[in-house]
Amino acid sequence: MPATLNLDSSLIDTLWVLWAAALVFVMQAGFLCLEAGTTRTKNAINVAMKNVADFAIAVSVFWLIGFGIMFGDSLGGVVGTTLFGRLLDASASKNVLIRT
Repeated sequence: MPATLNLDSSLIDTLWVLWAAALVFVMQAGFLCLEAGTTRTKNAINVAMKNVADFAIAVSVFWLIGFGIMFGDSLGGVVGTTLFGRLLDASASKNVLIRT
């Protein structure tokens, strides 16, 4: 009888989110290389700073809005309604990243 691996679904969900985030980081670096290669050498640092600013804005917006939509207490199983931005409090949600 083959051995089966019994993994908790919350572990798989967390690993999937981390893997997707890693791919986004690599994509950001790829866009930086692509854009730097299509501009003049003197403008390469401007392109790099634009990409860093783009990444910082994206992370900030995800922290303010996206995390709550993804992992907040669900409203009809569609969208999260808690855990937004500075209101992020582990005690505000019963199941923060732990699905039962």
